[in-house]
Amino acid sequence: MQRKRECIVLIDDDRDFLEMNRRLLEEKGYSVSCFDDSDEAMRAMHCIKPDLVVTDLMMAGLDSGFKLSQKIKQDPMLGDVPVIIVTAASSLQGFSFNPHSQGEFESLNADAYFDKPVSTHIFLKRVRELIDKKGEAGRER
Repeated sequence: MQRKRECIVLIDDDRDFLEMNRRLLEEKGYSVSCFDDSDEAMRAMHCIKPDLVVTDLMMAGLDSGFKLSQKIKQDPMLGDVPVIIVTAASSLQGFSFNPHSQGEFESLNADAYFDKPVSTHIFLKRVRELIDKKGEAGRER
């Protein structure tokens, strides 16, 4: 029996980031859908039902990634989908959003957080962990 390819949605207004990570994830066997607009991505996710979402923090607005992750977590159809937030805000703007506790992750509505540039090895490891964790939770129901 062939295993279902897990679907990852990438959302970022940086097309280079989207393309680089699309290739990286597809090489690892994932199905990847890319969006440069969070509203468009949100609409598409209802059809796609991704296994994981990776979103930039700052797109149209300073906190658009936070707002998107909150929408995902509050959506009855998507609420169990893990969200990874990535940002260059720390290096470009001097802001630090890096959560240090489980409570801080929950307040961000994120399951993981990375500063750009993202370490490929650590990123891929976390993607796999979050998808596996989601799958285990689904089987326990």
